[in-house]
Amino acid sequence: MRSMTGFGRASAQAGETVFTVEIRTLNHRFLEWIIHLPRELTAWEERLRRKLSAALARGRVEVWVSVSGVSWPKVVRVDKGLAASYAQALYALAGELKVEPRLTPEFFLTLPEVVRVEEEAVDIEAWWPACAGALQEALAQVTAAREREGEALAADLRERVERLKRLNEAMTREAAEVPRLYRDRLKERLATLGVEGSVDEVRLAQEVALFADRADVTEELVRLASHLDQLSSALAAPGPVGRRLEFLLQEANREVNTIGAKAQGLKLSYLVVECKAELEKMREQVQNIE
Repeated sequence: MRSMTGFGRASAQAGETVFTVEIRTLNHRFLEWIIHLPRELTAWEERLRRKLSAALARGRVEVWVSVSGVSWPKVVRVDKGLAASYAQALYALAGELKVEPRLTPEFFLTLPEVVRVEEEAVDIEAWWPACAGALQEALAQVTAAREREGEALAADLRERVERLKRLNEAMTREAAEVPRLYRDRLKERLATLGVEGSVDEVRLAQEVALFADRADVTEELVRLASHLDQLSSALAAPGPVGRRLEFLLQEANREVNTIGAKAQGLKLSYLVVECKAELEKMREQVQNIE
């Protein structure tokens, strides 16, 4: 099991050029990418996505790629045709105004779009192995961090599942006692009113049976036990299990809420509250599982 939180940083060198890759992963419901690349290396974005998606299944993934030790070559280009057009227009204007035009090379540098500074094409493919190596090392660090935290989360969740199983067993025992407790309490009230002997035992049994049917939570307890067993299996399963755990916790919480709505008796109500508290703690933990 892995968490969705991790960090990794690595560098690799190609000649004088050094590539540094930093990766930070955070909680997210789905898989989200944010990749920061130098403008000159934007062609690599899809390659980076493929490598990252092969290693990470869920979470917000932020990647920074920086490069040092390289100067991107630039070249000055002069649009001679445009400069000639400017000169022709200026000579025509000077003729109309009857003035002597004074054109110098420096003058043309000030005219729009005559001179452009462009970056020369660079063969970035020769650098890709170095960047890929730094990426792989940073990913290994991220994965190790996510696995360490995942182990701690799994251990905590296993303990909570076992506690929930014990609480479920206690609720099962307590629920079985509810009809008898109701019968005893009803007989005590009748005795207090002084009409105990005049009440038909069959009628009393019917009343207790109706109450037991309304308060019966057997199905909910059985389903809750099944969900808890599935939680145990999911915690031991390989690969990403975060979404399955979220679903099972949602179902378990639904059963506990139903038991709470039907619960009769102080002790059973207390056990329901304990279950809800454990499930809420687990829900918070599972939000960080891949």
